[in-house]
Amino acid sequence: MHITRPSQRLVARCLFCQSLPLRPRIQHQQRRNAASEGGNRDDVPKRPNPVLEEFLRKEAARGGQGASSGAFRTPDPTPGDLSASSIFEDDMRMQHAQQMTEVEKKEGEMGSVQPEVGKRRDPENMRAVLDPNPRARLRWEQKKVIQMVRKGGRLSQRQLIKRTEREHLVKSHNFKTSVKKLGMLARQISGKSIDDAIAQMRFSKKRVAQEVMKQLEYARDEAIVMRGMGLGNKLASQNKMDSNDSSADTSKGTASTITADAPVQIQLKDGKRHTVIDRSKIYIDQAWVGRGPYGKLPEFRARGRVNLLRTPWTHLTVVLKEEATRIREYMQREEKRRRQTLGENVWMQLPDRPVQWQRQWYTF
Repeated sequence: MHITRPSQRLVARCLFCQSLPLRPRIQHQQRRNAASEGGNRDDVPKRPNPVLEEFLRKEAARGGQGASSGAFRTPDPTPGDLSASSIFEDDMRMQHAQQMTEVEKKEGEMGSVQPEVGKRRDPENMRAVLDPNPRARLRWEQKKVIQMVRKGGRLSQRQLIKRTEREHLVKSHNFKTSVKKLGMLARQISGKSIDDAIAQMRFSKKRVAQEVMKQLEYARDEAIVMRGMGLGNKLASQNKMDSNDSSADTSKGTASTITADAPVQIQLKDGKRHTVIDRSKIYIDQAWVGRGPYGKLPEFRARGRVNLLRTPWTHLTVVLKEEATRIREYMQREEKRRRQTLGENVWMQLPDRPVQWQRQWYTF
């Protein structure tokens, strides 16, 4: 700072007043050459490829489609056929019969042409899915055969129950409700017959009760179709009608009839008395709930705020059994109670022998 020169000392140094050095922008001109000029590239002669030409000649000789298109085309995957017990087999046969011409129908009736529905299944693909590890399967079969020989063909108690009694497990889809709300309905229908449970859900005031009722109806129909449950009285009445018809035709017919069992009065686990009229009647043995995935629901608040609510989803699982299972469980409980109360070998002062030389008068 110069003290003797106040004019230079009071000059305001403004940054915006000074001129900034600007670099001039140089416009580059795009270079072009013969390779970048427009033109048809097909006019450029291609280099010979003897390997590709030989491959295309072989494909043309085999009748493939690779020679015409100029590129190798992978074959389409061969779809499998329906099994003999498929529910869509009849529809496929009807559709195939409609597509056949009149000439093919006549030839098929004469036996010269055999109608073919769909395509044959590939055993290699089936083996890869059904039997992925043959050695492990052989070891498992060998182990089971050894177990059967050691046991002498005898079945365990669990295996015997599985073979003689019917049961069916059904899991529902996710309902838009909580575990607490659906659990109360599950406890309400547990232990009741399937018809009583459907009636309870029909007149219930709960919102999810209607969906539970539809699920119970679906479970009942599925158990009847897949397991043959609940058909005891119907089969007995049908056999009785058939036997009556046969006895009417033949005066000395000896047809066997299935008579309905007498009603059995049992005691349930909770102490209630229950009368079993039909042993094949379906009831709900177990019913429990499970938590599903949570959903998201926006809750709009003041000042533009939004809260995300977690909406619960819950599913219901039921196990259907027949009344014959209740009778067996009651008999097992009674036998266990008798053993615990009396014991296997009850001690008595005098042996239980029949009275001999008994007379109506004194013998002394």
